[in-house]
Amino acid sequence: MTLFWTLAGVAAVAAVADWFAMATTDRRLMYAAKPTVLAALAAAAAVLPSDRIDLVDRRWWFVAALACCLLGDVLLMLPRNLFVPGLAAFLIGHVFFIVGLLQPPSPAGTPPFSFSALGLLVAATVVAAVEAAPCTVLIRSLAAHGRHALIAPVCLYVLAIAVMVILATNVGILLAAFGAGAFLLSDTLLALDRFVRPIRRGPLAVHVTYHLAQGLLVLSLLR
Repeated sequence: MTLFWTLAGVAAVAAVADWFAMATTDRRLMYAAKPTVLAALAAAAAVLPSDRIDLVDRRWWFVAALACCLLGDVLLMLPRNLFVPGLAAFLIGHVFFIVGLLQPPSPAGTPPFSFSALGLLVAATVVAAVEAAPCTVLIRSLAAHGRHALIAPVCLYVLAIAVMVILATNVGILLAAFGAGAFLLSDTLLALDRFVRPIRRGPLAVHVTYHLAQGLLVLSLLR
């Protein structure tokens, strides 16, 4: 566990450095700090001792998801316009998170039968209600600015993260639920800031909520 907490500490320090870089528009520091956060979190999840986690299979799906998010981070922060490849990397990452969340506790039944139908329905209703307005505004903005090619990929991405949130709120682990919720908030802020209208301190808020989300998801693996 010492190595796990050391890597988690590295991720926390790098995250604060990244937030400072965003607040001061220090791109050189951001280029160094932002990838370090996800690299450290992925490594922390990978070295987590098996006796401190019930869901070993979930851990490896989460590691794969974190690796995809790391790739997405790098693609999105480069000066070239690599939004679509970055979006694809994050989309794959969410699919890995979803598969990880579908891993049943041990011992347990086979997913998705280990979930409550009522719980899934309630979570889906809440997510749909929360995201309906921002998604509508986002799609209208994309259409109004002639970015029709982005509408389908963005809708697919929204669906994937919505499914992740719905599952995370039903696995019985609060850290997973809060982590997924923070991820949804981060992505919503990013989309509105990038495609609708700039949000005051929007990029900073995106980074803060994003790093909190990833950290909470990693910590949710702990028994």
